[in-house]
Amino acid sequence: MVKIQDESQSAIEAHGIIGDMRTAALVNDQGSVDFFCWPEFDSPAIFCSLLDTPEAGIFQLAPQIADARREQIYLPDTNVLQTRWLAPQAVVEITDLLPVSDHDDELPLLIRRVRMVSGNATFSMRCAVRHDYARAVTKARADGEDVCFDAEGQPGLRLACNVPLKIADQAACSTFTLAEGESAEFVLGAVDDVRVKVGCSDLALQRTVHFWRQWLAQSIYRGRWREMINRSALTLKLLTSRKDGAIIAAATFGLPETPGGERNWDYRYTWIRDASFTVYAFMRLGFVDEANGFMRWLRGRVGECCEQPLKLNIMYSIDGRSDLPETELSHLSGYGGARPVRIGNGAFDQVQLDIFGELLDAVYLTNKYGEAISHEGWQHVTQIVDHVCSIWQEADVGIWEMRGEKHHFLHSRLMCWVALDRAIRLASKRSLPAPFSRWNETRQEIHTDIWENFWNAERGHFVQYKGGTALDGSMLLMPLVRFVGAKDPAWLATLEAIEKSLVRDGMVYRYRNDDNAMDGLQGTEGAFAACSFWYVECLARAGQVEKAHLEFEQLLRYANPLGLYAEEFDCYARHLGNTPQALTHLALISAASFLDRKLDHQKPQWQP
Repeated sequence: MVKIQDESQSAIEAHGIIGDMRTAALVNDQGSVDFFCWPEFDSPAIFCSLLDTPEAGIFQLAPQIADARREQIYLPDTNVLQTRWLAPQAVVEITDLLPVSDHDDELPLLIRRVRMVSGNATFSMRCAVRHDYARAVTKARADGEDVCFDAEGQPGLRLACNVPLKIADQAACSTFTLAEGESAEFVLGAVDDVRVKVGCSDLALQRTVHFWRQWLAQSIYRGRWREMINRSALTLKLLTSRKDGAIIAAATFGLPETPGGERNWDYRYTWIRDASFTVYAFMRLGFVDEANGFMRWLRGRVGECCEQPLKLNIMYSIDGRSDLPETELSHLSGYGGARPVRIGNGAFDQVQLDIFGELLDAVYLTNKYGEAISHEGWQHVTQIVDHVCSIWQEADVGIWEMRGEKHHFLHSRLMCWVALDRAIRLASKRSLPAPFSRWNETRQEIHTDIWENFWNAERGHFVQYKGGTALDGSMLLMPLVRFVGAKDPAWLATLEAIEKSLVRDGMVYRYRNDDNAMDGLQGTEGAFAACSFWYVECLARAGQVEKAHLEFEQLLRYANPLGLYAEEFDCYARHLGNTPQALTHLALISAASFLDRKLDHQKPQWQP
């Protein structure tokens, strides 16, 4: 039998996620917590074996059962995870959770419960905390029956459990045997947290299960894909800061977009683009409080730069920091050898004009279905829209944060049009003061510019950027934001061109980088999951409902066994990139909602 400490890296899709809306941890199907940032989403990792070896930090816990079948499930309608082992001689379950605390300022706890369902088995446990992404020297010490982990300049941690512990190689270790009906309990938290003690898990589990089920019960979705929609909603909620209302793009960093490649980014931040799209998803399911919470967070960011709208960053930390310098963790070998492993994100100071449209779309939807905008908020909006009127013709790096040359991207131009359109709509519906004539004139100018400069008559389709000939997956948003009719001949021709160039078995690539490395990066990437769901919605809106239905069902099969999606797919539909990704799950929600209505022959009640 392989020694527990020699565990190899698990596939990206072989993970479930647990979280408390302050941080999150990944648990693989071998029973190990191999990624965990503590105490915040963007804090340094204390378990980082997902990007290296177990020596980079891991919490291993598994029965010594040969040839057992392993499976993972969530307790129904929760983010509480169970990993199960099934064999003729024994059945074992490990329940993992980050309890949802009563107070926002309480530090996270990791609780692991082992239960012997039938038979008996011997277990191996090894908890190797490695502070600061395994850069700090972590020392393990005994404190009574507990083991504490300390490192200079890092928060101390304590492990409590009801089985004997010993220390080996600066890790807490244990080997114990359970008979049928017996259980074991492990609690990891701050070194001085009084809640880190044996006997707390029953109540914590009960309260946490109740929280998630009570929250999910607010959903108004009643369509065909309720299980997948509920899982997506729970994932989006898990990635939402309970304290600040910010929504992070993904729980991880450093997971590659190409096996062994260099496209390895840190997604533990809030992108204005992704989070604004998430507002639509929450609204669509009836979760108005979450949308309102994000908009309150966003108002803080807009207020900070109201006199200089161009200073609005494309991304922020959860607490609103805008300076996110990118550094490399050279001591980590990377997932599957993909290097460099990066933390921070060098794109934080890029200029992306599309964020103004995504922001204003979120503002419009929130005002339509959530909280009405304040006087001060509308003043901020008018400043932003006035700014868009002056800069919409400038080049930028586009929605995909390319690190090559700037271009006049279609998507950026499109979202500038959205910014003007939604501002005009909002002002009209709410009778808000606005320079309607100037805004409408600019809106028309952008509309004309797109048709004149981004439609390639020779090729018969829209193009990625002005003067180019390539296609881009972001074009799929053109009918979704109501710029062009979903059955307009020009759009249908573009959709057909996208199908020929960017679609492979329902999986859609963002763009082709084969001949011209315009994104400034080496190598290629996988198919983009969010674009794949946008493609489904475009098919449905174009009247190709049967085709859309089939493509959607295929995409659902590409989820991991728990219903989670990463950022991208490889050619085998295996997961690539950071996971779980909010943008993928919200695109799934949007596609499912519209496809449901089309299959039921309903007229859409409202659209983005």
